[in-house]
Amino acid sequence: MRALISVSDKTGIIEFARELAALGVEIISTGGTYAKLKEASIPAIEISELTGFPECLDGRVKTLHPKVHAGILAMRSNPDHMKQLADLNISTIDLVVVNLYPFKATILKENVTRQEAIENIDIGGPTMLRSAAKNYQDVAVVVDPSDYERVLGELKENGSVSLDTKFYLMQKVFMHTSSYDTMIADYIRKERGDKEFPQTLTLTYEKVQDMRYGENPHQKAAFYREIGKSKGTLADAIQLHGKELSFNNINDTNGALELLKEFSEPTVVACKHGNPCGVGSADNIYDAWKKAYEADKTSIFGGIVVLNRELTLAIAQEMKDIFLEVIVAPSYEKEALEVLTAKKNIRMLELKDIEVPQKEDAYDMKKVNGGLIIQTIDNRLLNEEELKVVTDRAPTKKEMEDLLFAWRVVKYVKSNGIALAKDKQSIGIGPGQVNRIWATKQSIEHAIELIGEDATKGAVLASDAFFPFDDCVEAAHQAGITAIIQPGGAVRDADSIKKCNEYGIAMVFTGMRHFRH
Repeated sequence: MRALISVSDKTGIIEFARELAALGVEIISTGGTYAKLKEASIPAIEISELTGFPECLDGRVKTLHPKVHAGILAMRSNPDHMKQLADLNISTIDLVVVNLYPFKATILKENVTRQEAIENIDIGGPTMLRSAAKNYQDVAVVVDPSDYERVLGELKENGSVSLDTKFYLMQKVFMHTSSYDTMIADYIRKERGDKEFPQTLTLTYEKVQDMRYGENPHQKAAFYREIGKSKGTLADAIQLHGKELSFNNINDTNGALELLKEFSEPTVVACKHGNPCGVGSADNIYDAWKKAYEADKTSIFGGIVVLNRELTLAIAQEMKDIFLEVIVAPSYEKEALEVLTAKKNIRMLELKDIEVPQKEDAYDMKKVNGGLIIQTIDNRLLNEEELKVVTDRAPTKKEMEDLLFAWRVVKYVKSNGIALAKDKQSIGIGPGQVNRIWATKQSIEHAIELIGEDATKGAVLASDAFFPFDDCVEAAHQAGITAIIQPGGAVRDADSIKKCNEYGIAMVFTGMRHFRH
């Protein structure tokens, strides 16, 4: 039995090769792997000795040779193949152990050059892997060091690797090479600055963890992360305490984080089931927390809280009496950690680059039955050039501050969505209604019920899309709302503007909508 070993990731390779040699397996090897085996006194044949041809072009060509690939690809059950091998004086290769040049590690390095990245594109490795995988009936191919033990166990017990294991290893090869090629293609796309959607789309992600279940207990789930730099993403967070994150935890926390990234001043976002339930901004993080909490003390129960400043002891002392699923902050005061970690199950995450936004070329993807719909991310808040006052009265400076605050909030409310705000605090949110007047009424009722009778007086209203009728203006007036921000663009915009002028309500059009279906 002969094995060809050529690995970039040398984890466990000495132990594996030593066991193979002890079983009488003849080992062929290349470059750095050969040197490492020789250093460990493991008998091995250098690839150039097999091929009769030296490695050349700085190692670019070493295994691309008929004596390698014919030895791998020959079907042992085919007499013609075996006769040709004999005529050509080529011996079979029965075990291929290969992993590839570290392209991923290379592109993750700071200030990596294009040439450096390209030089770490493996050619011979994928070719050997694909050859061996194609001939899986006769050749065992190992790409993952975690499979060394399984292969060795079968060799020791049976003298060979089972067909079932070979088929399993074949699957891993094509998954690995597919991921490797996708990484390369994605790197090149980004290097070119290509913004077009390709004719065929291949994506690659790496598993972070399996989950107990999905949205519901009968659904399986796992968390995968993009391969590449991921500053400011949930995949980059460090869990300091608590149970493993669930499917719903990750989904909801991601939404809260994306809303938080709209703010630069001290801000706290509380979310529940993918919708914000309390948002507050202030000069300091404690006051921002108070605003977010007091916006909706009911819905925050079992919710997600994210902060863009260090979580202080004062905040922790108030949080400890509330049932929260997840807390995310860029850092924690030592005393705050001590208080919160006394709660056994609360999930606490540290995300140092919490304010870093998504990359502008990122995809927003949704799975549908039979396919995938893809769009660019909604990475703009508004176009200031299109922002215009359409009523006789312009908003005051304070109203405009609150309008822009509410506009940030409503961007992350499920459609049809309405957000009310006052003094940089969300006071009422109407998410996911099938018509806009219901969302408006819900947000007003919510504010009055949870904050007080006068909560909406002097408040502002943001709508994620235009008003088809003037009924939302009427409801706003009755609640004492003094300013409205919305995209504009309805056939009956004039009706809403007229109604605003009658009531002295200032209305601003953004020219941009933020649907979140």
